[in-house]
This record gives sequence, structure tokens and C-alpha cells, in this order.
Amino acid sequence: MSRQTKIVATIGPASSTPEMLERLLRGGVDVVRLNFSHGSAADHVARAAAVREAAQRVGRDVAIMADLQGPKIRVGRFEAGQTVLEPGQPFVLDAGRSEPGDDTAVGLDYKELPRDVRPGDILLLNDGLLVLEVTGVRGEAVHTVVKVGGVLANNKGINKQGGGLTAPALTAKDMDDIRTAMAFQCEYLAVSFPKSATDMEMARQLANVAGEPWRHRPALIAKIERSEAIPQLEPILKASDGIMVARGDLAVEVGNAAVPALQKRMIKLARVHDKIVITATQMMESMVVNPVPTRAEVSDVANAVHDGTDAVMLSAETATGKYPVETVEAMAAICEAAERAEDYSRVDADFANRRVTRIDQSIAMGALFTAHHLGCRAILALTESGSTALWMSRYKIAVPIYGLTTQPMTQRRMALYRNVHPILMQVHSDRDEALRDAEALLVGRGVLKPGDTYAITCGEPMGYPGGTNMLKVCRVGG
Repeated sequence: MSRQTKIVATIGPASSTPEMLERLLRGGVDVVRLNFSHGSAADHVARAAAVREAAQRVGRDVAIMADLQGPKIRVGRFEAGQTVLEPGQPFVLDAGRSEPGDDTAVGLDYKELPRDVRPGDILLLNDGLLVLEVTGVRGEAVHTVVKVGGVLANNKGINKQGGGLTAPALTAKDMDDIRTAMAFQCEYLAVSFPKSATDMEMARQLANVAGEPWRHRPALIAKIERSEAIPQLEPILKASDGIMVARGDLAVEVGNAAVPALQKRMIKLARVHDKIVITATQMMESMVVNPVPTRAEVSDVANAVHDGTDAVMLSAETATGKYPVETVEAMAAICEAAERAEDYSRVDADFANRRVTRIDQSIAMGALFTAHHLGCRAILALTESGSTALWMSRYKIAVPIYGLTTQPMTQRRMALYRNVHPILMQVHSDRDEALRDAEALLVGRGVLKPGDTYAITCGEPMGYPGGTNMLKVCRVGG
């Protein structure tokens, strides 16, 4: 596979059969997302097992991302399933209401709303399609007037313009779901609506405790979707293994116009801090019902690739859409075309602007610099934890990186790293034997041919995470 940018696809009713899973993986899916906002714990356990089985059948190892629901900041249910709000109409959001809603009022799943708002605040419902202005708070009832009307259906989300809702990032349901996710040992755990590094630290502690019976510790992805998270971006990054540019809720809180610049800033900052970054939400939304994307969607995906994102994500497109396989194939083609157009003339400037203090990071940078200037066919990184391959992947370079590891979990985790192609290899205690095996694996896959030059990194003694201390330039058959 020549594509550098990875594809995350959400599994749902349209994509859960063994046949469809196989087609999606063959089409280019690298990471499967299980959305814990929908379905039962048993559903997610069964889907995770189905993904592992499908990956084995097609000969690919993909990562699984468990995406926590987070706080339910939503309206309740309506007697008729929905209502129509007209501009100028008064409407009440009542945390104390237990009966179904009507055209005057509706209950709330989020009971703290009356304490989070005051007159003049703007509430955005259903991803910002409906706009209400708060006129007063009386007890448990938030009184509003409709500014922008439309259809309001059961359980639609609520955002406060500019942020300020106090809902905690981790709910009791999330804590149960973390235990479920650890039972099938997901490679990535995505945390919804974190506001600070503390939210991520708490999620990591819960996940590590829940995963202890399996000695499993997942990588954590912080979903940046609250306005409060923007000033805390660097601390959140440092407390996480990566971030998701969750453009849906984020756009509702900060405004659509602010999101493109924030996306570029987040991707750049993640790469500087050696973290993973996923760009998400409505990337190919029209393909939920159409067999081809819009030109704007093509540009959106391509721009994320040029920004340097590790992965682009599909949600409803593959979970409930009519064309899940076609969507994945179209996204893969867009990524490949964008990568072919990349300008690698500034690679040296990228190296010059980075400083490292660790031996293993220096070796990783040396391998990139050497491979770039010698025109190597590939870079081979022998790695236990995947860290060396991750550091290499933070630089834009035309040379493909192959992460060779003896650890199946590390192999699957590297499936999300940009320009890293993970391969499982046998355990070797002897360095020279490991180097010969690594070359043979790449020759066997057709990546390397006699006469090709490649760079290879490893640690000596073998088998210790963080021990990369050697760079070697080799010629196949030399």
C-alpha cells in the first residue's frame, strides 16, 4: 500500500456483516471506530471480534478505536417524535419535566442546563440548525425564544455558543464502556468533550486499571469539540497520545468560520509534540446517500492531507450510509492523489527547525535525513513500542517507513501513523539475525529488490522499548 494517510471508518448497521467488513478492509480502512453512543456493550464486543476475524481473513491487521459517548447534552423525547419551532415562538427546556415534549416545552437529558445559562445566552440545537435565545431561568425551566426555527426531534444535541456547559467529560456510562473496551483490548480509546488535561489523565487511569487483567494500556485520543479545550490544547496534547479534530460540535461552539484555521493549528501542534491527529466530521457526508463525493468534499479531504493529518475519518458515511465501500475507496483515491502532489522541497528546513535530546529520537531523525538525501527505497524501523516509527512519521518525507515489531499490539497501533506500514516479525535475540530477517521480509513483499538501498534502525541489546541506538544503511544483495 503506497498511501500515507490512514482511513478511520465507523462501523454500524450498514457495515457490520462479515462480508462488508472484509470489503471495507480491502478498500483501505486502517482503523475501525466503534461509536459507543449507539448500541449495547454486547454489540461492541461482537463487532470487535468480527473486525479481528475479518482482518485475519484479508491478511491485514487494523486498529480498533472505542469512541466514548461522553455527556448526553440533549433534549428529551417528544410525544409525536418531533415538533416544529417557528421564529419568535417561546419554547421551554425543562429539566424537571418527565412527560413527553410538545410544541411549547420539552424535557432535558442534561439536568444541569438551568445552572449553566443566563438571559442572553444563545443555545444551538441539532448541530446548530436551530437557534434559541435564553430569556430567563425559573427553577428547573430554561425559557427561550426561537431565533432560527425548524424541526426539533427526539434527543437532539444542545450546545451553548462560546461554550460554558459544565458537564464532566466522563460519565458513569463512559466508565462502564471503558471496561467493555478493555475487555476486547482496543488499541485506541477516544474521549469525548475533554476540557482539560485532567480529563485525559482520569480517563487514562480508568483505562489502565480496567485493562490490568490483560496487561493492556490503550492509546488515548482527545476529541477536541469544546471551546474550552482550545486554550488548553497543549496541556491536553501532552496528556494524550493524540487528538481528533472533531469539527461538528466544535464548529457549533466556536462558529463554522473559525474551524479551518483551528484545524490547521491543531494538526501542526500535534505533529510538533509527536502526537497523532485525526481529522473528522462530514468529510464525505454527501456519500451517505450519493455514490460520488462533492467537489468541496474532495478538496476538504485533500487539504487535511496537505495539512499533515495522520488520518481522515468517516462516520455516518460507513456506519449507516448507502455506499460505505465506495466512500472508503473514494477517500483512499483522494488521499493518494493529494500525497502525489506534496512538495518535499522543504524537508531539510523541517529537520533544521527540530531539536531532539534523546538518542532514539536522534537516530530516527538521522534515518529520515539519510534516506531522503540518498534516495533510499524504504526506511525500516525495528521497534518494540512503536515510538521510533511514530517520531519518523512526524516529518513529511517521500520515503515509506516500515515499522517492524514483534508485538501484535504495537503492529495494530502503528496502523494509525501516517506513512508507517506495520509488519509483524519474529523475535530475535541476535541483532544481525534480526536485520537479515527484516530485509528478507521486505524483499518477500516486493518492497525491496536487489540493488535497492534502505535505512534501518534498531536497538542493541534487542527487545527493549525506547532502546533504539543504531542506524545502518544497507544495499539489498550488497
